[in-house]
Amino acid sequence: MTDEHAKREIDFDKPNAARVYDYLIGGKLNYAIDRMFAEKILAVRPESKELALMNRRWLRRAVRFGAEQGIRQFLDIGSGMPTVGHVHEVVQAIDPASRVVYVDNEPVAVAHSEIVLKDNENAEMVQADAEIPADVLEHDTTEMLLDFDQPVMLIMAAFVHFIPDERDPAGLIATYRDALAPGSYFALSSGTFEGQGEEVRRAAEMYQKSGTNVVARSKDELRALLDGFEILPPGIVFTPEWRPDDPADVGEHPELASQLALVARKN
Repeated sequence: MTDEHAKREIDFDKPNAARVYDYLIGGKLNYAIDRMFAEKILAVRPESKELALMNRRWLRRAVRFGAEQGIRQFLDIGSGMPTVGHVHEVVQAIDPASRVVYVDNEPVAVAHSEIVLKDNENAEMVQADAEIPADVLEHDTTEMLLDFDQPVMLIMAAFVHFIPDERDPAGLIATYRDALAPGSYFALSSGTFEGQGEEVRRAAEMYQKSGTNVVARSKDELRALLDGFEILPPGIVFTPEWRPDDPADVGEHPELASQLALVARKN
């Protein structure tokens, strides 16, 4: 382990969900332990790379929708690696003045973000535990870039399914919701067992055994986390079904995406 790795407290003893996801979407910011685990997942679910890309494509559509509604501030919780086509690229293509705060506690994601965003004065990474909202909302970088008296789009893409019920995901979301001005939006995607085969449960068990909690939730369970938000059409749907650019993109079996998605508004 290098001094830089030690300083950033990178754990090489077990796979990291953010780095595994990075590998699945074709990224380079992962280690052998992550690739080995990802290949085990692919042996169980060979389509896992495409499913990860479906979630990424949904995220792009969701933030573009937010920008089209006039949102110019974005808070991306559990953002992972800001790779090509991530939030800042999508929204700043619409308005270069759009401001984005990424939040993650994975050292590689943070280190890479510092490189990718170093020349972008309107996008920054905050290294913080997103389950401690005060550390995010009161961070100097967050306070510098985001004005919570104005609408913000809050993003939790493939994040909440890592928070078990005993850690109160509803309370966590409510704390962030309370910080948002009326007219703000909330984009959320989450793994689910609805409409899934046994291989999805097996993959979730593999994550559990690797030390990463995964809680797949139904539409009703996700709806219960959204008190104070109005879920916008088309509702809680599988990621390819959420406002596709082309109806053909949905495919015959959108449930194979294994992730539900929604965008909601705080009125």
